[in-house]
Amino acid sequence: MLFPEATTELLARCHFPPAGSPLDCAVSGGADSVTLMALAIAHGCKVTAYHVDHQIRAGSQGEAGVVARAAEYLGAAFVPLVVACAPGPNLEARARRLRHGVLPPEVALGHTADDRAETMIINLLRGAARDGLAGMQPGPRHPILEIRREETQRFARSLRIDLVEDPSNEDPAFVRNRVRHELLPLMGEIAGRDLIPLLARQSELLHDESTLLDELAAAIDPGDVGALRSAPPALSRRALRTMLRDWSPEGYVPDARAIERVLAVVRGEVLACEITGGVRVRRSQGRLFVEPTTEPSPDRVLAEPSNVMTATLDDD
Repeated sequence: MLFPEATTELLARCHFPPAGSPLDCAVSGGADSVTLMALAIAHGCKVTAYHVDHQIRAGSQGEAGVVARAAEYLGAAFVPLVVACAPGPNLEARARRLRHGVLPPEVALGHTADDRAETMIINLLRGAARDGLAGMQPGPRHPILEIRREETQRFARSLRIDLVEDPSNEDPAFVRNRVRHELLPLMGEIAGRDLIPLLARQSELLHDESTLLDELAAAIDPGDVGALRSAPPALSRRALRTMLRDWSPEGYVPDARAIERVLAVVRGEVLACEITGGVRVRRSQGRLFVEPTTEPSPDRVLAEPSNVMTATLDDD
């Protein structure tokens, strides 16, 4: 097909694998993911579009047909997937877990520069540190991360194909929507500037610094209590987070409170502790040992044998 005039300029800011490479793309049918699919094809990738129907909205089955027709028109293969996401609390998070559970592991996502900024703000509100604030980085996983949302909307409309309009993107019940429609515009008004490029630069700087800290922390044996005690606290925490992340079934990094529990073991204040997810960390003869507990439990510290009872810590 003949791609729109803006294609060349947009591709200059994309991070696709070399032309001719196979590329799996998650395509919801909205402007961002359709732009991802179209630009990948224009770049020369052999694209397979994966659409996930979460069965959350009435009529969601028809959205797969919209994506199938768009994929056929643009020249991509199409794979429909269906998951069952019941209504209830934490809907966004549960839908995301289900979606990523069925999508190919390295599937390309249609996140834009605006999504990147929103994620940074959301992570800040959740108390994230440097890694969380670094957020997403451009690459094959996020090929269009340097393109703005308004650009994907213009580009997708110029393709003259049907798009899926997700009404949940306007629902203020979701934190991301309030950040998108209320908080970021207010911050931009106060700052007197467009904050998206500024936050993108901050993300890149934080990512570079996080990479350096990872390299320094890699020299520390996280099982060696003496090494952890003598290292700078920032590197000790990082070494422990890396070790414990490998024990998470979903690769999640333990939060700051969990790391502080483990550091209490390192300092000799307690003999062992348990952290969320059913993981126990204990100290013996100058070494830390990580092992699964019989039942996943909330974070709690296990007192030294001389103490009379286990102390439970409140997460609130």
